[in-house]
Amino acid sequence: MTTSFIPETAPFNDEQRAWLNGFFSGMMGMQPGGDASAVMNAAGLSADALPGVVEQNKEEEEDFPWHDDSLPIVDRMQLADGKPVERRLMAAMAQLDCGSCGYLCKSYSEAIASGEETNLTLCSPGGKETAKMIKQVLKESGDSGASPAKPANGSAANGSSQPGYSRKTPYVAKLIESRPLNGEGSAKDTRHIAIDLADSGIKYEVGDALGIYPTNCDELVETIVAAIGADPNLLTVTPAGDPKSLANALREDFCLRDPSDELLELALSRVSDPEIKSQLSQMLEEGAPDGFDVLDVLQLAGDVPISATEFLETLSPLNPRLYSIASSQACVGNQVHLTVGKVTYDRNGRLRKGAASTMLADRLEPGSTLRVFTQANHGGFTVPADPTKPMIMVGPGTGIAPFLAFLQDREATKATGKNWLFFGDQHAATDFLYQQELQSYLDSGLLTRLDTAFSRDGTEKVYVQDRMKQNAAELWSWLQAGAHFYVCGDASRMAVDVDRTLKSIIASQGGLSEQAAADYVAKLSKEKRYVRDVY
Repeated sequence: MTTSFIPETAPFNDEQRAWLNGFFSGMMGMQPGGDASAVMNAAGLSADALPGVVEQNKEEEEDFPWHDDSLPIVDRMQLADGKPVERRLMAAMAQLDCGSCGYLCKSYSEAIASGEETNLTLCSPGGKETAKMIKQVLKESGDSGASPAKPANGSAANGSSQPGYSRKTPYVAKLIESRPLNGEGSAKDTRHIAIDLADSGIKYEVGDALGIYPTNCDELVETIVAAIGADPNLLTVTPAGDPKSLANALREDFCLRDPSDELLELALSRVSDPEIKSQLSQMLEEGAPDGFDVLDVLQLAGDVPISATEFLETLSPLNPRLYSIASSQACVGNQVHLTVGKVTYDRNGRLRKGAASTMLADRLEPGSTLRVFTQANHGGFTVPADPTKPMIMVGPGTGIAPFLAFLQDREATKATGKNWLFFGDQHAATDFLYQQELQSYLDSGLLTRLDTAFSRDGTEKVYVQDRMKQNAAELWSWLQAGAHFYVCGDASRMAVDVDRTLKSIIASQGGLSEQAAADYVAKLSKEKRYVRDVY
């Protein structure tokens, strides 16, 4: 069942709205007798500010025991309270079926309920809040889910596209190259990553993602070990139950980015300074500031006794990162390509590093090994089944990645449909990713149109949605001819602006009302002709 607490007018994109609805539904599922107002209050929101609470989705699962629409939502949730624990776990999750955790929501909940999966932090859209809700459900069900266990062999249920290799049993591949794509003087460091799948037999489709297990920076690990005054060679146990030295476990198996509530509580129990206690308490209530990591907690706590064992017990497992695949196997064979933006930034005088992106850009040499698995796409984000249908692709920055795969696939299959790409970045001279490849596609006729938007090259910033507006009439004609419309990249701003612009173009060019244009876009989505891969 999908319960809608968030009105369409609220300032959230589709993914955020879906997750928030799942979040509130999960809270209600864990609190028998709770109502929408209580949920909103618990979340720090005003129920009065959210009109239309609660709308019921009629497309419920047939085996749910709560089909009587005449009953209030509270009674229906109470009826459902006796369902198996995996049902409650699923309600606590994001309910997006995005597959970004390596599972679908249902298969993740089933794996946790059965004890096969002990990592409760995999749900990317919900993140920390989802993990907290899952822990609460397991606690109420008499299963803490905290005991480490060796991972079972992978299967199709966890979202892997291959038997034998999965998120739990990744393939040990070799790096072929990490090639810089930006020119000298760019503010960015974007890499073309090529990985050798050798004789693994791994197959993937365009639109799929590649999961990569990162490692943490040695310097960060060394500083953390020193902060707790531990021996880096101390024998410890990883979340998977494997024995490793403390330093290797921190490098390969534990997340050192977002501090858990357990770590904050541990630090709070050891410090005596009232100001520091106040800061830690505030973080427990409101969440840690952006960029505040595990080392920050230790440094804030100062010279207080924290053993390596109790410290590790507060850490979450180091989860894989998913990247849109930028290649078609019809073109590259037993390789897989990615487009990865290196993430680094300074916070309080310390350089912070994205674990996976800096590993791929700086810490791995060609020939080095890394653990990977393929993640099948579940949302229809792939080339049209009909090779004659046109494609419109909007992919600024690293969002261009899957569209390289789309174009390679179209070329290999000799698809006759027209192809139109909108690409944008900061400066044409330094940030025109894959310029030579795209120019060759233009020259060959594979790429029918290429419209670029380099936001920092003029007196006024220009973005991909601005290029869409400038070509509104032709874009509308492509849609009327059956074009599929794809978006990849930033979810918080770009995808929202593109969606708004698309609806505006359809309204103006089609002579439609605002509501009719929204209905047109909804129909495109339902037909899998408007599909997004946003993050």
